[in-house]
Amino acid sequence: MSIPPIFVQRDATMPEFWNERFEQKFVPWDKGGVPLAVQQYIQHQTQPADTQCLIPGCGNGYEAAYLSECGWDVVAIDFSPAAVASARAAHPDWADRIVEADFFKYQPAKPLSLIYERAFLCALPPALRLDVAARWAELLPTRGLLMGFFYITDTGSKSGPPFSISQQELNTLLAPHFVCLEDKAVDDSIAVFENCERWQIWQKK
Repeated sequence: MSIPPIFVQRDATMPEFWNERFEQKFVPWDKGGVPLAVQQYIQHQTQPADTQCLIPGCGNGYEAAYLSECGWDVVAIDFSPAAVASARAAHPDWADRIVEADFFKYQPAKPLSLIYERAFLCALPPALRLDVAARWAELLPTRGLLMGFFYITDTGSKSGPPFSISQQELNTLLAPHFVCLEDKAVDDSIAVFENCERWQIWQKK
């Protein structure tokens, strides 16, 4: 029987919280690869290959490597040094695109056209949601895209992470800045998100 990990830090807003989990390889939110919806989007997308993409809270960086291999100009950021080290080790060819940075302070070197969301919003306490949405809107130009996966359920735990959000709450959060272009169920979620994940694309107004 494996010994359960012991964590000291309980505040998910602190890098130390995530450092402990990456250092002990306790990452139940980690899919271990690129979700099918991302691959399908890339196969059918009509955007230019030089899309300027930011991935906040990149974790182990699977999508950062995949999108880079597809020709996208990607920067993946995480404020956890342990997460950044893990992602760089997993994807050495793209290590220079994986940056230790705080999402709320990071300034892109180039104007963005897309932000990819994957288990970032749900990783942070609900009290920060307005700040996250405002920062998304600040970073993206008009018609820029917020694309990715959202942990949506009316019955999920509010004591995460992951912290769930209802669709109504998400609509209220994003509607001042964005319009939803696409919304569909996810068929290949991992256990922690199963039956509660939606693939959505939102466009900045």
